[in-house]
Amino acid sequence: MKIAAAQLTCVPADVPANAARAAALASVAREQGAELVVFPELALTGYEPEALAADPGLWTAADDPRLDPLRSAGIATAVNVALPGPGPRPVIATLVHDADGAHLTTYAKRHLYRQEREVFAPGTADGRFELGGIRFSLGVCYDNHFAELTARGAADGCRVHLASSLYGTGDGLRERASVYPGIAREHGLYVVLANHVGPAGPWTGCGGAAVWAPGGTLLAEADGRTPSVVTAEVGATG
Repeated sequence: MKIAAAQLTCVPADVPANAARAAALASVAREQGAELVVFPELALTGYEPEALAADPGLWTAADDPRLDPLRSAGIATAVNVALPGPGPRPVIATLVHDADGAHLTTYAKRHLYRQEREVFAPGTADGRFELGGIRFSLGVCYDNHFAELTARGAADGCRVHLASSLYGTGDGLRERASVYPGIAREHGLYVVLANHVGPAGPWTGCGGAAVWAPGGTLLAEADGRTPSVVTAEVGATG
């Protein structure tokens, strides 16, 4: 199976505009032969915690019609959003839909990063789904710094780990370069990283959307300048 990792520059707090941008990249990924495309953290709003705390209209459920451009793109998608939670706060969640637009799973970020704890509720369960005979695990940005999360995925038969993230320039570049190939080496997983590029809330996304093979070999990597997708083949066995 060929999978695409996207890097996106978001319009702050504008769900329809970002859905259109993501759908355009999904179409590019489909044209390149990908069957699944993964998007960065909070891809439909940008990383805008204050706006998300103030306006529940920016929260996006799996059946939200604003997702229609992505659900109709003819490719499976993993898009991260602010999702209405069980309480008064939203969760940071990855929604997975298949190429026909059917909802496969939702994963809510379990490990919130610093200021996120003031706005969002943490998830309580791991994320899994199957597509094309391959089992996938899910993580969102800071989640991926906790080895036990990806270890559970590998132990549960997952072959590919999908990471929707935001890493900025500076320290983010160094973290991105160590965390994700490290997961591939330590747990024998393909790792697919989607990241922001350009302005992203208080940071500047460093891009570098990428795919690593089990063992840590880099299979594909985007630049640090422009919205784009990169694709790579992943397999059911290492």
